[in-house]
Amino acid sequence: MLVAVLVLCTGAGAGQAQAADYRYWSFWDRDGDRWTYATRGPSTARPSDGDVQGFRFAVSENSGDAARPRGTAGFAAICASTPEREGRKRVALVLDFGTRADAPAGETPPPARTACASVSPGATTSDALAAVAKPLRYDTNALLCAIGGYPKRGCGEQVAHRESGKRQPATDSGPSLGLVAGGALVAALAAGAVWQVRRRHG
Repeated sequence: MLVAVLVLCTGAGAGQAQAADYRYWSFWDRDGDRWTYATRGPSTARPSDGDVQGFRFAVSENSGDAARPRGTAGFAAICASTPEREGRKRVALVLDFGTRADAPAGETPPPARTACASVSPGATTSDALAAVAKPLRYDTNALLCAIGGYPKRGCGEQVAHRESGKRQPATDSGPSLGLVAGGALVAALAAGAVWQVRRRHG
């Protein structure tokens, strides 16, 4: 029983640990004036003529926690100077390079910008991005690492804590409350077990 309680308490302490944060480019679809996290990656998504898509570089834990692209420009404004062409489609892209707080050490994010990509009807979002925002950089798993050469290094790396200020940094000042409480419970149960053994032999 004591071992089971110890395992349970250790698991409870582990649950108290902070979830990991990652620095990466997130990919978004624009529906009216609302951004939604894309359900497909840019290498497989095939936008239609008139679509607006966005990319945001930031530190976040997951899709529910990710920062959205900033800016309100729609398709008409972004593609105003790109004429329609037969056999081509136009895709409006919002490229948000994020904030200094989310930038890798030693790098400064470029200003956010928009671009209108004129590409073939079967082109993917990656194709559209390559038409207007080179150089792009991908890792061996086809994860998008850099847009317009930013950032120069790194790709979806885990960071020690939220650097954007949304979450307090983790500290190593002592054990978590869960582990402290669990240890106290285990000690109490152990003392009780010793007392029962002594009573039987007394």
